[in-house]
Amino acid sequence: MKTQHLILFFLLATVASSCNSGSNTKSTIAEKTDRFRVERNRKYGFINHQGEVVINPQYDIAFWFAEGLAAVEIGGQYGYIDKKGKIVINPQFDDADSFSEGLAAVEVGGKIGYIDKKGTFVINPQFDDACSFSEGYALVRIEHKWGFVDKKGHFSIPPQYSIAGDFSEGLACVGINKEHSYTEKKYGYIDKKGNYVIGPIFDNARRFSEGLASVAVGKKFGFIDKKGQFVINPQFDFARDFSDGLAFVMIGNKVGCIDKKGQFAIEPQFGFLGDFFEGLAIVEVDNKYGFIDKKGQFVINPQFDHADRFKEGLAKVRLGSKNGYIDKKGNWVWCQEE
Repeated sequence: MKTQHLILFFLLATVASSCNSGSNTKSTIAEKTDRFRVERNRKYGFINHQGEVVINPQYDIAFWFAEGLAAVEIGGQYGYIDKKGKIVINPQFDDADSFSEGLAAVEVGGKIGYIDKKGTFVINPQFDDACSFSEGYALVRIEHKWGFVDKKGHFSIPPQYSIAGDFSEGLACVGINKEHSYTEKKYGYIDKKGNYVIGPIFDNARRFSEGLASVAVGKKFGFIDKKGQFVINPQFDFARDFSDGLAFVMIGNKVGCIDKKGQFAIEPQFGFLGDFFEGLAIVEVDNKYGFIDKKGQFVINPQFDHADRFKEGLAKVRLGSKNGYIDKKGNWVWCQEE
């Protein structure tokens, strides 16, 4: 959403939420679509795995496909297309998000509601901000407080949190202001009834992933289990979620990866290290980006000026005036000169 594009994009060391989309960044990594977004002459379209253009670049903005549909902007209004490029929901919204669990958040007249795949409002526009559905509930904001609604639009948990993340593995991370403070917060985890499972005792926290969550005590990050017990003691300057069995951690200004025992699988040595997807992670060395495997070995040497994570075997990269997609051997599948 236009407002959503700005919210929950907290500093890297803050609550992780699926409500972190944006027209140009939203993607559904787990879903296989054989559609990859490309840009040509400031218009967006899609190619397939073979690098063949299957939907000509014609949209001002285009999301990645999710649940068979992609949100696109035409003439300042948002609608949805199918994988053949056919418009299935006419452009009529001021902003729109990707479909998740059968519903999509859309904005009309400054308020956000949810539509089904026929374009019919299931939950009328009434929220000041809203996120995608996750585990049957969506995080929404009314004025300055966040709560959760079900798919009928009923509040399962009333707006009461100053900051919150979506449900992940049955729990949601929420933040409340410290006593006598409008800026400092304490973080904990609630269940789907709004009951605290882990009290708000942490100075920072992220969502649960693979059974663990990154939290901070003071300025150091570690990992807790769903009982709130530390499995990996606070010792890192920052730590992200587990992905593919490994988690990004920072010590000083260098980053590496640990396993679930807290042992370094990849020693801190990079200026930037992305999460692992499809067995590979982006790394930065001397302002150039490449990809490593889970042993920390380069599979694709640092050479790109920009790189995105792999999705369905392809990754979007930029090298000089060339931009496009490479496969896992580093070969160009589709590219163009800017």
